[in-house]
Amino acid sequence: MATIVKHSTVNLTPIERVARVAAGAAGAIGAVVWLAFVPSAVVAAGAVLLAAAGIDLVVTGARGYCPLYAWLARRRARRLAP
Repeated sequence: MATIVKHSTVNLTPIERVARVAAGAAGAIGAVVWLAFVPSAVVAAGAVLLAAAGIDLVVTGARGYCPLYAWLARRRARRLAP
């Protein structure tokens, strides 16, 4: 039996969304440039990790939903703050 997880469709503010997309795109592009100019095994591993992080930021920024924020109960913490 499948478990359905309900979550808010958007848990990022508009500013966070824009910042995530910009930082993610810069990271992914930087990884490609980094890999192109400094080819080695260590650089390849770092570039792949940087590209994956950049793609994750772009996707979560475009969707407006971050599973990690939801897991950390960010929305609940905001309501408790003065």
